[in-house]
Amino acid sequence: ADEAKVIGADDLRAAVQAGVLNEAQAASLSALAHDRAGRRAALPVEDEPFEFFKGFSEIFVSVGLVILLTGIALLLGWFGGPLILIVLPAICAAISWWWATYFTLERRMNLPSMVLAGAFGAGVHLAALTLLAQGNLPERGAFVLGALIAMGAMALWYRHFRLPFSMFILGLFGLQAIYGLTASLEAISDFTNGFAGGVFDLRNSPHFAMATLIFGVIAFVAGMWFDTKDPHRLGRHAATAFWLHMLAAPALVNTVAMTLFNMGGSVGMTATALALALIAGLALVIDRRSFLTAGIVYVGLVISWAVQGDGDGGIGHWATILLILGFFITALGTWWVPLRGRLMRALPNFPGKASLPPYGA
Repeated sequence: ADEAKVIGADDLRAAVQAGVLNEAQAASLSALAHDRAGRRAALPVEDEPFEFFKGFSEIFVSVGLVILLTGIALLLGWFGGPLILIVLPAICAAISWWWATYFTLERRMNLPSMVLAGAFGAGVHLAALTLLAQGNLPERGAFVLGALIAMGAMALWYRHFRLPFSMFILGLFGLQAIYGLTASLEAISDFTNGFAGGVFDLRNSPHFAMATLIFGVIAFVAGMWFDTKDPHRLGRHAATAFWLHMLAAPALVNTVAMTLFNMGGSVGMTATALALALIAGLALVIDRRSFLTAGIVYVGLVISWAVQGDGDGGIGHWATILLILGFFITALGTWWVPLRGRLMRALPNFPGKASLPPYGA
């Protein structure tokens, strides 16, 4: 009976989302409870808190919102004039803001809020881009300025609605702005060559790859800033960091790993393996699995080289790779918490270590 009355991490997280407590108060309560238990503050759950939707009702409402917004766009397009590509997206963005005051602030529905945030960002961006294209700005200037305007709009959305997912959209527009400033048109077109084209290779596509690397570093630093604001991962800051790391991980991992992998031979494979090991260590230290998820393909390529070398293999070759890769990922996911605890205890104290998510004894 007493255990049923205990307020756990899920209750604190729900209290933060409902506005009963703020992140600092919830973290303080959690720390106090665990300190009284005689150990460091640690969440009882093993996974990173993440909630895409709370129930099927949110999926149902989201589908309805998409249909409604599409209908409004078609209706306005039917009545529209020559400025339709400016006015129509702006009106859809305004409607999205209006509806978010209900679905986000009052109902606190996750998936519908994401749909509305995406519609708002897309509407502002398209309207701004079309308006800028009517002037005398060069194409690159209009491309960058349109992205910056959309970033400002999403920053305003985040400030008003406190929706973590809006930071993900803001980051995408930031990536567009950085590409527009640094990448050549030839580098962007090279993206169609696919994975083997080396679009993220710092040697083959220096402008495009450097832009990705710069963006990844910025997104990672921003994600860590939000993470250290909520190390117990009870509220909005941790959820915001989740989306920023979702942007940072593929940008950083792809740039580093592809550059080293394309060196080829034993040197390239060894360097790639060492880089992936460092990335795995970083993922464990900051307790974010997105960095390892982004590197799964490269882990498989290194395993393939270790099993077969530079030659071509058959079904048995690929089966062996899948078995090893699957075992590695499953084992790491299963024993993530004890592995992280051992690594954190083995590492000396460094600035910010106490602000990272707690690790169990």
